[in-house]
Amino acid sequence: MGNIRTSFVKRTSRELIETYEGTFTTDFDENKLLVEKFTTVSTKHLRNKIAGYVTRLVRNES
Repeated sequence: MGNIRTSFVKRTSRELIETYEGTFTTDFDENKLLVEKFTTVSTKHLRNKIAGYVTRLVRNES
C-alpha cells in the first residue's frame, strides 16, 4: 500500500506543474527547493510532501 496524500497536496502539486511547466525534474532535492521558492508553505513537512508528489507526477509523465 502506498501513501495517502491530502487533496491540498495533490491540488498544489498539479497547479505548480501547470504553472511552471518544464521547471520540475525527477530529482526530489531540486523540487524541494523549487517548491519552497514558488509557494508560501508554512512547514518543512508539508513542503516535502508536495515536492515528493511533484516528483512522482513528473516521473509518471515521462
